[in-house]
Amino acid sequence: MNIVNAENRDKILIDKLFKVWKKSVKATHMFLTDDEIEKIAEYVPNALNGVAHLIIATNNDEPIAFMGIEEQKLEMLFVSPDEQGRGVGKELLQYGIEKYNVNELGVNEQNPQAIGFYEHMGFHVYKRSDTDEQGNPYLILYMRLS
Repeated sequence: MNIVNAENRDKILIDKLFKVWKKSVKATHMFLTDDEIEKIAEYVPNALNGVAHLIIATNNDEPIAFMGIEEQKLEMLFVSPDEQGRGVGKELLQYGIEKYNVNELGVNEQNPQAIGFYEHMGFHVYKRSDTDEQGNPYLILYMRLS
């Protein structure tokens, strides 16, 4: 596995990352309906293009996971379902902590697997919100690195 900073965010790369995102969300975000996923999907390409640091884990030059970092906040972390449980997310997050001083994130409260992962990585909840940053009714836990 290689970890690279996506300098060139061409359409081919964004399409590949979008596929990773969609597979990951369908496998982990059971609280979302297909219609909700499709609505959120409309914003994903812009988010991928707009985030300050887009870090990708690849296997044989194909993306298997990615994270987006803005200042010191983890904005997104998605791992292909085929790669979950193999340490890819851990390596990415450790990379973000070491190289970009990631120390904060938000996670859906209805995603206990992700919450457990972030707690295992040393994050703890400091705030809770009844809506996400777009005002949608998704419960968000804000976490900081201990």
